Amino acid sequence: MANRNNILNEEGDLNEQELMKYLSGKSSDEARIAIEQQMADSAFINDAVEGLQQLGSPKKIQALKDQLNKQLQKETAKRTHRPKKRGIADQQWLIVAILAILFLCIAGYLMIQFNTSK
Repeated sequence: MANRNNILNEEGDLNEQELMKYLSGKSSDEARIAIEQQMADSAFINDAVEGLQQLGSPKKIQALKDQLNKQLQKETAKRTHRPKKRGIADQQWLIVAILAILFLCIAGYLMIQFNTSK
């Protein structure tokens, strides 16, 4: 999608001005019929118009749109953080466990060697 600010940017779809005029009842009869035809043809446009009608006033819709755009820009601007690689200091219990197992193996080997030589 080339324009992230307008999800209805395909040619022939609603633009924001037409939609706001329709919702406020100020659109011409031709524009109203065209919008209603698009609503009948597209479930997405129908759901969008019905949802916007439930919000009420155009000022409220504009404020919500601005808030959503700010939040979307904030979320898309976040950097994806790479997981921090573990350092040796972070793995101290692993090192202690390996050394303990190694010590037990060496001690076991030495005990077996001394017991069989007697």
